[in-house]
Parts: sequence; C-alpha cells; structure tokens
Amino acid sequence: MLLKELTQLNGVAGCESAVREFIMEKIALYADDITVDTMGNLIAFKKGSGKSGKKIALCAHMDEVGFIVSGITDDGYIKFKPVGGIDERILLSKRVTIGKDKISGVIGIKAVHLSTPEEREAVVKQKDMYIDIGAKDKESAEEVVALGDYIAFDSDYLEFGNGKIKAKAIDDRAGCAILIECMKKDYTNDMYFCFTVQEETGLKGAAIVAHRLQLDAAFIVESTTAADVPGLEEHEYATSLGSGPAITVMDGASNSSKALNNYIFDLANENNIKYQLKRTVFGGNDARAFATRGGACATAAISLPCRYIHSPVCIADMADFELTMSLVQAIAENSWKLGGII
Repeated sequence: MLLKELTQLNGVAGCESAVREFIMEKIALYADDITVDTMGNLIAFKKGSGKSGKKIALCAHMDEVGFIVSGITDDGYIKFKPVGGIDERILLSKRVTIGKDKISGVIGIKAVHLSTPEEREAVVKQKDMYIDIGAKDKESAEEVVALGDYIAFDSDYLEFGNGKIKAKAIDDRAGCAILIECMKKDYTNDMYFCFTVQEETGLKGAAIVAHRLQLDAAFIVESTTAADVPGLEEHEYATSLGSGPAITVMDGASNSSKALNNYIFDLANENNIKYQLKRTVFGGNDARAFATRGGACATAAISLPCRYIHSPVCIADMADFELTMSLVQAIAENSWKLGGII
C-alpha cells in the first residue's frame, strides 16, 4: 500500500532524499516534466488535454519531524536536538533510528529510583534526555553515528480497530500519497504537483516553489490535528476522525481564499463527499508560503484529520483518507473552472 510505504521511509526536514526518490519513481510515467531544485523540492508538471487556464498546483510536503545528533558523550550516549515541533512529553522510551544506516536507539533518562522527588513530578526536558545505541564508549559510538546525523522515530505501520491506521509521518505522507494517485489521471487544465521540503522547520521549501512558479492557485493537501479525545469539549476539537477531510478557513499562518473554499464546498456537495471545517486557528502549513511569496496566489488547505500528530503513533481513519483523496481528485478534475472563479 502506497501510504504504508511512504510512512515507513525516513525523511526528517532537511533530509528528504529517500522520500523524494520514492516519489520520483512512482510518478515518472505520469509527468511531462520533473524538476528537483537545489533545495530538494520536487515539482512535477502534467500537461492538460485542453487549452490551459489558470496556473494551478496541488502541494504536499515530504518532510517529517525528528531530531539531529548534537553530541556524543564519553560513555557513548547520543545527545540530540529536535527538528520541527515535538512535544517533549512523548519522547521517553521511544525507539528511533539514526543516520542513513538506521542505527537503532532508545530515548532514555536516568532511572526513576535515582531521581529526586521533584524530578519525578516534573516533565522531563528534552535537553536532559539521551539516546542509547548500546555503545560501550564514545569511540565505538562514533564508528556508527556522527554529529549532524538525522534521527527519525522507529514505528511500524499498523491497521487496527474500525478502519484506523497507526504510523509515523502521516503528516504529510498522506498528502504525498494522494498527489501520487492524482497524477495517474489526465486533466483538462495544466497541473503542477509540488512535493516540498522543510515544511516542519518554517515552510522553507514552499517559499522557493511559490516564488519560482508564481501560481494563480495552490491547494495544500495536508494532515492536521484531530482532538476528539477525552479531556476536551466538542467545541474544542480541531477536527474529528471519521468526519471527512477538514477545510481551513484560517489558521495561525494564513487565511484561505473564500473563492477557493466555496469552490471546494460546491465540489464536495456535488459529489456527496463528507467534509468538516477545521475548528481552531492555531498552527499553519505551506499555504502561508504560497500566499505571501507567490505573487497573487490564492490558497486553500484540505487536511486529513490525525490524532497524536508529530509523534511515532499518529492515528488516522482510512475512510477519511479515501474521502480526502476523492475531494482532491475532484478539485484537479474541475480545475479548468477556476478561470471564472479567481
């Protein structure tokens, strides 16, 4: 399964090459042109069957959150820094892999019986953690790990419950999988399919793509927080699993185009595709880069709801994934209509 294969790849922000190479192999037969820029963004162009209208793109980011090696202790333990936004509370005892050779390790701290009462009650800070790779000393650790090596969560893809999946990097390998599938079909309008880098560390790749392409419209296919969990009231849920793709009105980084959102709503209703509105305004995604660096580019975001996002145990609903795929497909198939909308 495409989504499973994508989530099992490591592609921490700044080190997306394995993901990019996989995508290039999958889309080679369907693209009229493929460009990889110096930053690592992958831009695929698909010529339309009719007279081209507006310059339109579907966009997803290839990178995931993770870590980078910042030090090696005399005892052979690995010190590390986060790459992207990660909640410190989820880190203890998590399995990770380091570098291109995928050296196995476990995130640890000193034993609880060696901690003070105050330390036992406090949230452990990431700076006080280390990664244990089983090395006997610094020299043996340096034989397999180097400063600057990227570190990814080590987590298997799992199907469980009522149509749920668990994996790392659903944000945003789900978007990448959807774009790959959309590339297999033909469209009336010319289409760009943009797979960006370093979204998790400041939307850096999308800023370059936006400046380069100067699009009329960019549809960001993302994953976003689902908060339908105990301890929150329903009005506090950002999104809910099982309610379909989430459409963003605004978030902490940008406002979506009302014209594009109305276009999405109409398509969803015409095709009986269930959807929801994102109910919080925190966070952000590549839409900001396209809106601010892309000239007169209108943006909209279509997101797959995901519990425990930015963790090794992201959970999504396969029904939501299929509905998101159907909605994005409808957006691409009807993109020729955008000439009268934006």
